[in-house]
Amino acid sequence: MAIVAGVDFGTLSVRVTLLDSGRGRLGTASAGYPLHRKKDDPDFATQSHADQMSALVEAVRAVVRDTGIAAKEIVALALDTTGSSVIPVDAELQPLDEYMLWCDHRAHKEAQQITELAHATGLEAIDWCGGVYSHEWGFAKLLYWLRNNPEKRERFATALEHCDMVAATLIGITDAAKAPRSVCAMGHKWMWNPKWGGLPAQEFLSKLDPLFDGVRAKLGGEYRSSDAIAGGLSEHWAKEMGLPAGIPIPVGAFDAHWDAIGAGCKEGDVVNVVGTSTCIIAMARETQLVPGVCGVVPGSVHPGFTGIEAGLSATGDIFEAIARRAGTDVRALSEGLAEYRPGQTGLLRLSWDNGDRTVLVNPELGGMTLGWNLIHTAKDELFAAIEGTAFHTRIILERMAEHGVPVHRVINAGGIPQNNVVLNQVYANVLGKPVLVPDGVPTSLGSGIFALVAAGVFQTIEEAQAKMCLPFKTYEPEAAAVKLYDELFALYRKVYFAFGSRRSEAAWMGDVLPELRRLAAGVWRA
Repeated sequence: MAIVAGVDFGTLSVRVTLLDSGRGRLGTASAGYPLHRKKDDPDFATQSHADQMSALVEAVRAVVRDTGIAAKEIVALALDTTGSSVIPVDAELQPLDEYMLWCDHRAHKEAQQITELAHATGLEAIDWCGGVYSHEWGFAKLLYWLRNNPEKRERFATALEHCDMVAATLIGITDAAKAPRSVCAMGHKWMWNPKWGGLPAQEFLSKLDPLFDGVRAKLGGEYRSSDAIAGGLSEHWAKEMGLPAGIPIPVGAFDAHWDAIGAGCKEGDVVNVVGTSTCIIAMARETQLVPGVCGVVPGSVHPGFTGIEAGLSATGDIFEAIARRAGTDVRALSEGLAEYRPGQTGLLRLSWDNGDRTVLVNPELGGMTLGWNLIHTAKDELFAAIEGTAFHTRIILERMAEHGVPVHRVINAGGIPQNNVVLNQVYANVLGKPVLVPDGVPTSLGSGIFALVAAGVFQTIEEAQAKMCLPFKTYEPEAAAVKLYDELFALYRKVYFAFGSRRSEAAWMGDVLPELRRLAAGVWRA
């Protein structure tokens, strides 16, 4: 038996789980850090690297203390993080600013410029990230930062994704050029692919903006999937956390990708990692390009497969906002939702409160609810929002299936599904498929699995999954609800594509509100 530490950096906290190769999860501890926002700029979202490292130390020491495990027994540590969360650093790997988090949307102008130039010049990479470069991704954020921080440009050596920055820090790297880079992070957010020799050509990047002159070389280094070892834990951080120095740390990845592995993802599965936002993860042996889908990257989720990522820019954040406006919290507002029936509210809720990540990739959108009357409540809106996120998920899964991505099983993972029976049943009914939910919290199980493989305890990810992953609860679709949701989805789909793009084709919308009323009335009469 062997014990490893699996680390998961989320938007508001870091979670550390100790896994025993024979007994499974031993315990989990977490520690928070501030998310920096600005009232006058809703697109602003940053975080301090120092705050995050302090929280990691606190969480590691807490889980070791709480479990009573001797720290010297821990034989490996693996980490996943949010992304694209980008930090510019100097030549000695010292931060020049805070992380521009995944939910920082200031770079929408830069993303649009990248998309337009990529299509104008026939850049193949744009097809591999769904045809649209997102404001949430690396090159857009780095260009925004360079344009808006002229006084720091001279010291700029490179930019790192969150997972690569933490790994390099823990290993003790002080030369920015030597930091290992994650195929997962750079493939999904920076248009890296071995098919065209890595990153887009310097000619393209310089044409985008002269500020990018030489940036391709600055983003160089060894790009590796997570079956590779990034390095060993440095003496400094070993002392800080109380762990043995030199234990292996594999190349990191994004939280949702490893959450999918921790949830038991196999080929043919789609995993909805439902939290503040939703990441939708799948993997396939054959490479498939999917228009509007965030990324198709060899080796990103599982080193032996092509990883496919899509998602919603806001899910739990929407639920929290509805409750906040009602002067309560989600738990209290959710009481009684189990009694709601499909479509009974007469509301159709579009989940664009933080823009659209997939398949429109449009940051200009905002949340929209159709069908309001004078007696609707915040609880009605919350239920409609759950339905709306399920409809949006169906849009994405149908797009993936249309382009050859197998969708045999749907797994709801992340923090929300373990505590929201209503959401899981609505998803099963909207998708018309059984929804599997890990019977327990799979967060940081994925990083633990990669740590076990890095330590040589298991030879394959599948072997580790078979031992570590949780059993499933299954939510079966209900025939009557499926039929009604099919009708509602037809309305949702029409509104989604009609309102979602400046260049959308004309669509007749006059039937939407009457149909919502008709369907709701039918539910109440039933």
